Amino acid sequence: MNGLTHINRQGRAKMVDVSEKGDTVRVAVARGEVIMKPETLSLIKEGGIAKGDVLAVAQVAGIMGAKKTPDLIPMCHPLMLSGIDMSFLINEEESKIEIEARVKLTGKTGVEMEALTAVSVAALTIYDMCKAVDKEMVLGNIRLISKSGGKSGEFIRKGECIWEK
Repeated sequence: MNGLTHINRQGRAKMVDVSEKGDTVRVAVARGEVIMKPETLSLIKEGGIAKGDVLAVAQVAGIMGAKKTPDLIPMCHPLMLSGIDMSFLINEEESKIEIEARVKLTGKTGVEMEALTAVSVAALTIYDMCKAVDKEMVLGNIRLISKSGGKSGEFIRKGECIWEK
């Protein structure tokens, strides 16, 4: 059926059987952003948001989101993730917070969905913590930056810079 691996012979959704695949080290990096008013960004930087340290909470939320991905996305396999790292870049010029998630494991299936979920949940958390002062925030540009491991090999999105750690 059009080469889709998540469809059975009856045309219905299924979870892909990965039991025959070999374990490889797999890493995925995803990014997204939250655009906000300059005043909101200043409050975040200065620790002036009433709910607390926005980026600290968003970091934990992103990690939890990656771990909960199979509970949210029906065809994702439960995975034993070996590492999740969240990074935030405050971009004052464009009045936004850029979010990056790096997820790693050794296993039979990739971690792209976990990285994308981590970014999404971190962005939603930033919105939740700041919505009292800025309901016009825009969450978006969530995308896979790179992935490695597995049969399909490496993917690197063109035009994306590598962040300094």
